[in-house]
Amino acid sequence: MKAPRTRISSTIAESTLNSGSSTALVHEIAAYLLSENRVGELNSIMRDVQADWAKAGYVEVLASTAHELSADVRAKITKQVQTLHPDAKQIIVTEVLDPTIIGGVRLSLANRQLDLSVEAKLNKFKQFTLGKA
Repeated sequence: MKAPRTRISSTIAESTLNSGSSTALVHEIAAYLLSENRVGELNSIMRDVQADWAKAGYVEVLASTAHELSADVRAKITKQVQTLHPDAKQIIVTEVLDPTIIGGVRLSLANRQLDLSVEAKLNKFKQFTLGKA
């Protein structure tokens, strides 16, 4: 019988909150998803894990950017996330280098996304000038 995605994600969240991430756990999860032909569910599972972490007070934000984040930018991201999660015990900014982002940053939380990239700003400007905003 196929284990529900929510059970998989809550098990991962509990394991990682209690003991931190381990290479063995990552290999077990990957092996399970491969053996059950469920690799396509990985992004959904990880969003569920992020949501479970947030309920426990540990908020992770993925910051996709073309270049490494400075300490100042990390602090600004943390401050912005604190407004969304004022009860967070810890905010974890995970940097994701993405060369397709021209400039700016794209933030992804468990249930929210904030696109502050140059591309997103140009698209908004384009919509505005075409009268579709």
